[in-house]
Amino acid sequence: MSNRKLNVFLPLLMAVVLALGMFLGHKMPGSNTGGTTVFFTKPDKGPVQEVLDLIKQKYVDTLNTETLQQEAIEGILAHLDPHSVYIPPSQLQAVNEDLEGNFEGIGVEFNITSDTVNVVSVISGGPSEAAGLQTGDKILKVNDSLVAGNGITSDKIRKLLRGPAGSIVATTLLRNNKQIVAQIKRGLIPLYSIDASYMIAPGVGYIKISKFSAKTYDEFLEAMRKLTKAGMKKLMIDVRQNPGGFMDAATRIADELLGDGKLIVYTKGKDFPRTDFKTKRPGMFEKGALTILTDEGSASASEILAGAIQDWDRGTIIGRRTFGKGLVQEQYDLDNGGALRLTVARYYIPSGRSIQKPYTDGRDAYDEDISNRFTHGEFVNKDSIHITDTVPYQTASGRRVYGGGGITPDIFIPFDTTRFSTTLMAIYTRNSFSNFAYHYYTAHKDEFAQYKDAEDFTHKFQTTPAIYDQFREYAKKDSVPGMDRVSAKDEVEIKSRIKALLARQLYRSQGFYEAINATDPVVKKALEVLEKEN
Repeated sequence: MSNRKLNVFLPLLMAVVLALGMFLGHKMPGSNTGGTTVFFTKPDKGPVQEVLDLIKQKYVDTLNTETLQQEAIEGILAHLDPHSVYIPPSQLQAVNEDLEGNFEGIGVEFNITSDTVNVVSVISGGPSEAAGLQTGDKILKVNDSLVAGNGITSDKIRKLLRGPAGSIVATTLLRNNKQIVAQIKRGLIPLYSIDASYMIAPGVGYIKISKFSAKTYDEFLEAMRKLTKAGMKKLMIDVRQNPGGFMDAATRIADELLGDGKLIVYTKGKDFPRTDFKTKRPGMFEKGALTILTDEGSASASEILAGAIQDWDRGTIIGRRTFGKGLVQEQYDLDNGGALRLTVARYYIPSGRSIQKPYTDGRDAYDEDISNRFTHGEFVNKDSIHITDTVPYQTASGRRVYGGGGITPDIFIPFDTTRFSTTLMAIYTRNSFSNFAYHYYTAHKDEFAQYKDAEDFTHKFQTTPAIYDQFREYAKKDSVPGMDRVSAKDEVEIKSRIKALLARQLYRSQGFYEAINATDPVVKKALEVLEKEN
């Protein structure tokens, strides 16, 4: 069904939501507003449902009415804001797992190269480790399903490996050219939202938050306790490329950083009375120098945290302007097993500003905003930032700030466009870095036994000329152009990335960030700022 036809029948299509009971259900646990369960009265069948029933019963050809219904719903939502979305039943479990912070499966990370499923890492303490799986194993079969050499996809292998906790999955593996059968008892696998936490400099702690899930606050507290015990006096929180998640997680973390009784954020909508979220308890880090790292991928809950810190002048925001999502969604279960994620309110940070960027020009324009920022030069020049809301607001100390399109950092760090030459772009596009790191690690496992942890690896390991030459030959086989004339700047980037991805093979995301942060200009600037503060 085309968008044009949907627009023609929009008045009727609006009835789909009511006729199908789209607003029936319960508020999801951990919803953004943290309210109680909501019930709705189911309306009588509407004309659109009658039409769909007639089509199903009388139409000359067999049709998939579920597809028609989905297209109708999506057509309606296309006239709302970009964040009101329909989640089909087939996608709902994955969406919920990501926010709930766990899933049921076997606990491995894998990649697929040359039609082969390779075990990239085995989660410590998980079912696969208990069953004896190792990094470098190749999965040939899952139960009776052959998964090697038959065009297997990530989605297919994921569905085969996941299942109810306590159930058994039989895997046939290839290790050292020998086939091994491993019986794995599935379990509850955590999806961590804090990718790294470590002492990045004497007295300075670093925490990387990749999303705000139901488990994020607990993970944050654990990281803070560890860093405090290690002597942390100053803190760097990295929310770059963090798309957000539960508002509750962001406000609880902000409560640990701000003094008592301070407004963190408030929400307000047409049928949604103003609700204030304030600090409630003594925080773990209400004093001490603080920086928040942001970029154009920092959205929603990330912007709540950064905005509250900026508006109260509690810390320094460093990086680039954030995404600009200031809308609150509630998720409602639907009778067909899917869900409706509907925008019900806007949120406003303590200065009173909304940071939602405009969406009146349609979803296509909204989706192109980030690429337009790059084209207009905003990524490399702070003066190119276009502020849509020219009404000035003030922070607690009287500094002027603006809303209407994200959080503008206190200290702007430009995007290094020279990092992405034609050669480097080809390497990233072909996934050559990750694939090489995996193959190099599995071929030289014994050599890495000398490193006791990620910090030790970061300080001691170097991408030697021999490793670099091996990568060049590997990249040539991947048809990467220009590997015989790599610039000195590109060579530095390649060596740094190889080191970081080898660290990831050894120590997962913790190792990656410890290695990559050593050359990150935003991190370096944050360290300079923190070193100057008492």
